Amino acid sequence: MRIFTPIFIIFITSCEQTELLPATAETLTDRIFSHKGERAVLVNVWALWCLPCVEEFPMIVNLQKKNNDLEVIFVSADFEDQSQDVLNFLNEHNVGPVSYIKNQKDEAFIQGLYPKWSGTLPFTIVYAKKSGLIIDSWEGKESEERFQRSISKALN
Repeated sequence: MRIFTPIFIIFITSCEQTELLPATAETLTDRIFSHKGERAVLVNVWALWCLPCVEEFPMIVNLQKKNNDLEVIFVSADFEDQSQDVLNFLNEHNVGPVSYIKNQKDEAFIQGLYPKWSGTLPFTIVYAKKSGLIIDSWEGKESEERFQRSISKALN
């Protein structure tokens, strides 16, 4: 009589979880300029309660995946007590490894990030790869074509 011992193989898939860090305009500026000369940078300020933000979010994630020379920095404008909901949303969209949640009063954050910004969401800024200078910015939801034009300009 033979006894068969079942063999169980467990496959563990790694799903990169996003780390959500507090952000001030100063910490974002440091992160943005750390990529100068290496990558173009796109900063997108968004919130869960902002329907246009949520609608354009997957498109921005896809643009980053298509371009290794582009660093996308997402900054949630939600309140800190919504951190878990923000983190769940980021992980659902496979954003990683780091994203930010605003940890500064609105006026100081706006003035420190881009003084011409009215505070309207979503808000996007694109920085040039070589110079690190702002080459485009806009308030509100935009088309993928607008994003692609700005990214192409930032890379060249």
